[in-house]
Amino acid sequence: MKQIFSLLFIALFTFSCVSSKKFKSVRAELEDYKVALEKCKENQIACEQEKKQLMGDYSSKFGNLENERSSDLLKIKSLEEQLDFIKRTNTNLLDRLSDLSVVSVTGAENIKRSLDAINEKDKQISTMTTNIQRKDSVNLALVMNLKRSLSDVPSDDINIEVKKGVVYISLSDKMLYKSGSAVINDQANSVLEKIAKVVNDHYELEILVEGHTDNIPISSECMADNWDLSTKRATAVVRVLQNKYKVNPSRMTAGGRSEFVPKSDNATVEGRKINRRTEIIILPKLDQFFKLLESK
Repeated sequence: MKQIFSLLFIALFTFSCVSSKKFKSVRAELEDYKVALEKCKENQIACEQEKKQLMGDYSSKFGNLENERSSDLLKIKSLEEQLDFIKRTNTNLLDRLSDLSVVSVTGAENIKRSLDAINEKDKQISTMTTNIQRKDSVNLALVMNLKRSLSDVPSDDINIEVKKGVVYISLSDKMLYKSGSAVINDQANSVLEKIAKVVNDHYELEILVEGHTDNIPISSECMADNWDLSTKRATAVVRVLQNKYKVNPSRMTAGGRSEFVPKSDNATVEGRKINRRTEIIILPKLDQFFKLLESK
């Protein structure tokens, strides 16, 4: 009889020890997931603060650059979608932690992968924000330098603005050429010289020169049509920038847009005057720009 009681006691003691170990193991696992969850929440808060800071920077720095805001708002929308992904991931983690009985080795690995994805997404958001701010800072510096250098040029002859994330310099045809001609006037050389000095200080940027006309047809011995006129005017500007003011030709592209990208109504004299223009567009080198936004 004593032997039977002894055996029962040993069995009960052994069972109690096993249950206690399982309980401690589950508690330790629960604590690990709680720590992981808190880290996710901290990342979420950091992302939201970064988004607010980015929006605040746009509001304070680029109040007058309304056209560029639409491009940057699309990027902010992308950040918000990524934040929404983080919130959904956090909800999934809470659902998993609510029932530890289903947490297994496979479940733990899934949670770890989710946390790694969140950390990677956080790095991508930080990189994107930094690159956006860098590009905007370069554009702001360009606009300020150009407006300061060209402050003596009448506003009817030149307009400097930021559109779609790049800097546009619009020059009137009457300042650059005679009517129906692609020969640069002498008075235009000083303007092109000032533009060249600024773009030469930013050698990492590319230059696109576009010629534009109104919709009145032209046909002469020198010009076949408005396509011909707009293209020759663009190449004339490129030649002056290269030959006289030492702008690297590998940075420049010349193109004619004819009458098909008007800024105003060709039905009026004033509208046609606005449409006859040459635009110098300063933009980042495409390969470098894509490298900036690339998330590895």
